[in-house]
Amino acid sequence: MVNVEEKSGEKGTTNWKEIELKDVRTGKMFKISDFKGKPVLLETFAVWCPACRKQQKEIERLHEQLGDKVVSISIDTDPNENEAKVMEHLNTYGYDWYFAVGTEGLAEKLVKEFGANVVNAPSAPVILICEDQKARILNFGIKSAGKLIEEVEKGCK
Repeated sequence: MVNVEEKSGEKGTTNWKEIELKDVRTGKMFKISDFKGKPVLLETFAVWCPACRKQQKEIERLHEQLGDKVVSISIDTDPNENEAKVMEHLNTYGYDWYFAVGTEGLAEKLVKEFGANVVNAPSAPVILICEDQKARILNFGIKSAGKLIEEVEKGCK
């Protein structure tokens, strides 16, 4: 696991947690930094990806256990997919957390910070953003609800 500190001081770049995203379900704009003070699980995915659907089922189970103590955000990073495809995915599976279509700039910043696999949907990438906005990428592969809860409890120290 990689532990990543805030990277400020890069002239002219915006921290990826400050990029505005549109929640496909509600149409409301948000930034990851809006959730400072709460743990956030950020998943990158594609609607065609079976591993992503399995990971999302585990995220759903996590919320059955923890409710809104953890914020979940799923960002579609497939450049061939759009809000309509993500909305169809939501309607099919009934998920109720934040879903957005990633911007090219966001994907680039995530890759720069966490490596190329962070946008490789079949590897089921999940980033934990802790209450203080420090972030670390979790091990690749599908993580059970129990494992996700364990990682949230472990934090970013």
